[in-house]
Amino acid sequence: MNLRDPQANDRQTPHSDLTALAHEAMLDHGLAPDFSPEVQAQLESIQAPAHESGSPVRDLRTMLWCSIDNDDSRDLDQLTVAEDLGVGKIRALVAVADVDALVRIGTPIDDHARQNTTSVYTPTIIFPMLPEKLSTNLTSLNESEERVAVVIDMTVDEGGNVISGDVYRATVLNKAKLAYNSVAPWLEGEGQAPPPLASVNGLETNLKLQDQAAQRMREVRHEHGALDLETIEARAVMADGKVVDLKQDLKNRAKQLIEDFMIAANGVTARYLAGKSLPSLRRVVRSPERWDRIEAIAKELGDQLPPDPDSKALEEFLVRRRKADPTSFPDLSLTIVKAMGAGEYVVDMPGQTPVGHFGLAVRDYSHSTAPNRRFPDLITHRLLKAALAATASPYSPDELEQLARHCTEQEDAANKVERQTRKSAAASMLATHIGTRYDGIVTGASAKGTWVRIFHPPVEGKVVRGAQGLDIGQRVHVKLIDTDVDKGFIDFARTRG
Repeated sequence: MNLRDPQANDRQTPHSDLTALAHEAMLDHGLAPDFSPEVQAQLESIQAPAHESGSPVRDLRTMLWCSIDNDDSRDLDQLTVAEDLGVGKIRALVAVADVDALVRIGTPIDDHARQNTTSVYTPTIIFPMLPEKLSTNLTSLNESEERVAVVIDMTVDEGGNVISGDVYRATVLNKAKLAYNSVAPWLEGEGQAPPPLASVNGLETNLKLQDQAAQRMREVRHEHGALDLETIEARAVMADGKVVDLKQDLKNRAKQLIEDFMIAANGVTARYLAGKSLPSLRRVVRSPERWDRIEAIAKELGDQLPPDPDSKALEEFLVRRRKADPTSFPDLSLTIVKAMGAGEYVVDMPGQTPVGHFGLAVRDYSHSTAPNRRFPDLITHRLLKAALAATASPYSPDELEQLARHCTEQEDAANKVERQTRKSAAASMLATHIGTRYDGIVTGASAKGTWVRIFHPPVEGKVVRGAQGLDIGQRVHVKLIDTDVDKGFIDFARTRG
């Protein structure tokens, strides 16, 4: 640890320096922050979105498609729409950008996407997996623009079960670009419909039907043990080149709608490929690595969990804790997430028993709904197209295995870049607060060190003094003793209060 003169922290790191740090972090973790000349040359040859018509591409432009995303999102991967089929059944459709129609296997743009496998989001700059000319324009499902898409078409019964599913290609038209934070109050009955929603005849009714289908599916998943976690995500708020605040990104009803539609769509794509005897790239979360610690946490809170991993029992415990102590529930959620371990990509071959996703309580789960920013989704689309055309897989089993490992590794690298740059941003904000005392919760404890997240602002740092005996989930009092913006270090010492 390098304890510096606190006066050295009088100036926050400017925006440009944080951007340079992000660029360096990308390189350090084996990710490509810049597009090569070969990518730029290919990009110049692409002047228009993909356009296909006639069989087998259906024309669904008249449906009331809409997108719901973050306020500042420009890479629109999916649209949703619903149709009331009567007798309690709802048809739910998800249209996903057909990136493969413009980005072919083995081209320079594909090679770049294959190297990074994901877009990387840092406080001051986004490193997109695809050039923005594509991801925010030609392959984005932008409002009022016709696009070719891969459509996942599902039927949801009155009990919330997806009783049928189909996949096909179609031309679609986004009728309204909506945002989570303006749609959610309206869905929850606490606000007016935002103007883009209210201006499209019939869209309000359709979106409420979508919400009805989503809530049904969510209820079924939770009955099966899907974990309703509520961790605190914070993003840096910049002003005049400085980090001035960390704003929490909270869940809401609109985000739930999209989440439930995407989970269902990803299940349909996985089952569709299995039904066509093709391999699939699955997203899995195995049984928690530290179930014993989760058991101990429940016991400390006066509750009890079975000795073997049980997602339904864990979800019931979480429901009880949310009711008993809603204020501390995000901290408990973070503890559970840390104890569960990371997700990974695996190849599911025809006839195998899927590993499943412990946290979502689903057996069949691919990634197929965000091909502008995740390479596994682009892989899945290519497999789906092979299934639709009744041709062989574009990837060999060995290549898929290698890609699954590579995507897992690069996702981990991207997460490290995002965490490191968020910490650099947080360190720049806290640089003038050396000596300040905070309350926090232990978020990590291993041979590599002990980490704590303070509550206000929601920042994570390392306990470099007094960490002995601390474990995940414990409440602690700490004092800020040092920051290092370049390295993203925030150092705390444990105190007695």
